[in-house]
Amino acid sequence: MVVGGGTAGFGAAVAAGRQGLDVVLMETGPKIGGVMSFCPGMPWGGAYPCGQIIGGLIAELRDRLAGMNPPAAATRPCTLANFGPEIVYDPDLAQVVMFEMLEEAGVRVYLNTTATAPHMAGTRIETVTFGDRHGAGVVRPRLVVDCSGDGDIAAQAGVPFELGDAQGRMMGVTLSFLMVNARWDAVFAEGDPYFTRHAERGVAAGRLHPDLARLYLMKGFHPDTVFCNSVVIRGIDGTKPDEVARATQEGRRRCRALAAFLRDEVPGFEDAWMTQLGPTVGVRETRKLCGLYRLTAADVAATRHFSDGIVACANPIDDVMRGAGGMTHDAAVADASYYTLPFRCLVPASVENLLFAGRNVSADPVAFASIRGMPQCMAMGQATGTAAGVALRAGVPVQAVDGREIAARMKAQGLWGLA
Repeated sequence: MVVGGGTAGFGAAVAAGRQGLDVVLMETGPKIGGVMSFCPGMPWGGAYPCGQIIGGLIAELRDRLAGMNPPAAATRPCTLANFGPEIVYDPDLAQVVMFEMLEEAGVRVYLNTTATAPHMAGTRIETVTFGDRHGAGVVRPRLVVDCSGDGDIAAQAGVPFELGDAQGRMMGVTLSFLMVNARWDAVFAEGDPYFTRHAERGVAAGRLHPDLARLYLMKGFHPDTVFCNSVVIRGIDGTKPDEVARATQEGRRRCRALAAFLRDEVPGFEDAWMTQLGPTVGVRETRKLCGLYRLTAADVAATRHFSDGIVACANPIDDVMRGAGGMTHDAAVADASYYTLPFRCLVPASVENLLFAGRNVSADPVAFASIRGMPQCMAMGQATGTAAGVALRAGVPVQAVDGREIAARMKAQGLWGLA
């Protein structure tokens, strides 16, 4: 059973299904892909440490989309500092292809279905209850992969976790949108990736929220579309539905104000309009589960290559308005360097038939701010789906799975930069 259909859940379900396992994927929403489904147009950033794609399922997905006629994905340099190349894509066609990959792997997908609670038998999850429009139901899984982002099932199963940083502060949540019919030649003429001159004028005039002192506006996949990833709401606990709802409505107000300001004040947006406003805010950080190993800032800075490393990463420390802080995306490693994430960061200490992947990864706040990119989350899922097959066929607890074997299998599946 895979809980959550974001990039990590997609990776886990496809990898497990391709090994012949009977896989159920339960997703609370109407789409898969997580942030890419409710922030349409969000680039897949961080997929190219050292200019080389990390490989595995993200590379396969890119290739399938790029091979369409006309192409539905491309790789471009990111306009923001320290991010390197990123994959831009048509979000609707990405949904189609991801569902095709799940179908080909034999995965049974349940949308608009929420896993609500695990029921334990000692140190094993015996059943998981879920709810859909027909009421409550029960699954009896041999193994669970929690890719819910918030780690809901793992936390209820007794896996310790940290909420945000040491003070409980979590990164801001974001509501995004697209501006269509924006003339790229005029919009990006100044070469300032943060549009600071315009942003400062908007804040000073009271037209923009003070947190919009820098605007994150990037070329969308389709010509003359601009992806707006600027509106951040601070101080939201993403595990609380009422706070998410409040942040979403506040985000709508700020997005509307930003779109009007762009039309009135920024050359190239005169005839543009807002579309693809996210249905809910994107949550960057809530629970970080405690695994057999915790990735640390020191590991990242030292560019450690672990023997059980399952994905390469060189992403910057992308920390977004945590508490009273600002937006940072400082380089985490030197050029031409990278670190790897150990498989042990996805394995709890005691629950025998549970793995987890995605932004609930076991990492300290600094390391988390680097490793949380969508390509790396997809690879985390791929590793847990692979490990599920190993554990079930051997009849052993997940803690007994040799991480070096998983690393070797990931390398055989095309993951780059592993030991």
